[in-house]
Amino acid sequence: MSVAVKLPTQLRASAGGESTVEVEAATVGEALDALFARHGELRERLCDDDGGLRRFVNVYVGGEDIRFGDGLATPVAAGQEVQILPAVAGG
Repeated sequence: MSVAVKLPTQLRASAGGESTVEVEAATVGEALDALFARHGELRERLCDDDGGLRRFVNVYVGGEDIRFGDGLATPVAAGQEVQILPAVAGG
């Protein structure tokens, strides 16, 4: 199933300038793996050494945070958007 992975501005340079990447996936984990297969630099920016998402990386499907669902096993349907939003801090 084709899903769109939406990338924020701060990650686009690592994805060849793309703001949306279409991938074939049935879960969020599969979508991210397909994204990393195309743009490997994103893996180190988004994942920790164990392969899980970094603490400051938020991922949403249909506006819902995957941490309150099934995490990387959260299903995605054809046409849905997976949105990646790294937390921004400062002061």
